[in-house]
Amino acid sequence: MNYLRTAMLLAGLTALFMGVGYLIGGASGAMIALVIAAATNLFTYWNSDRMVLSMYGAHEVDRSTAPELVGLVAELAGRAGLPMPRVFVMDEVQPNAFATGRNPENAAVAVTTGLINQLSREELAGVIAHELAHIKHHDTLLMTITATIAGAISMLAQFGMFFGGHRDNNNGPGIIGSILLMILAPLGAMLVQMAISRTREYAADNLGARIVGQPMWLASALVKIEGAAHQVPNVEAERNPATAHMFIINPLSGHGVDNLFATHPSTQNRVAALQQLAAELGARAAPSVGANENYPPRGPWGRSSSRGSSRGPWG
Repeated sequence: MNYLRTAMLLAGLTALFMGVGYLIGGASGAMIALVIAAATNLFTYWNSDRMVLSMYGAHEVDRSTAPELVGLVAELAGRAGLPMPRVFVMDEVQPNAFATGRNPENAAVAVTTGLINQLSREELAGVIAHELAHIKHHDTLLMTITATIAGAISMLAQFGMFFGGHRDNNNGPGIIGSILLMILAPLGAMLVQMAISRTREYAADNLGARIVGQPMWLASALVKIEGAAHQVPNVEAERNPATAHMFIINPLSGHGVDNLFATHPSTQNRVAALQQLAAELGARAAPSVGANENYPPRGPWGRSSSRGSSRGPWG
């Protein structure tokens, strides 16, 4: 049902794009919008990972530059039955993360320096497992496409404001209709985009918790990231709000909007779902990531989780 609902929402987003095109240019405008949507999706399919990683200034790391981070991703990818994704780090104080790529064979996981420095190794494992779940579910392509179409709808609606609708008859929206179009079309796109994001986040939480073996690690990470996101602005995310749904927690600082307009399910509800899963799995007895001779119990970068050291990943 989740996949069917997601497909219907994506179809609705494309239909909204065509509807805006129709109001601006009639039947020919709708067809042009359809062609633009198809071309945009095709371009996004091949370039989605490069687009978003470049947008956030992410740089790739490997075992020589970030051995513990890359090693953790490799271990979790093995547990998930996934190819090893590329690993990127964003120089951003706000703790957050996202995954991108058109398929599991061409995927990337990106984390911020704030996430690396502020979370314990266990919490970091929970976050990475969540992102790997998105990759396994093929959510990464879907979420990038929805961001692209939503952004295109906003631009098309603004274009309609300047031209006041199609001029070949008297059925154009006019100035009032154009103003409404500029406001309501992006709003509709945002609501569809958020509905898709909410559906996929719950599924990724569930699978990610199963991959890592300890649902409460992810729950603890979500609470920490949520708290920091309210206090630490992510400048690039504020400039590109259409990509907010790609992160594990909404990176935008403006949360004074009703829950209807949230890009993610409430963290409280996500934690409650993870607590229920932990009870079902008997989480305390579940095998922990790193519970072997290669990964003794410690924080993410060679420190004890309980000491609270601020030493970063680069030594």
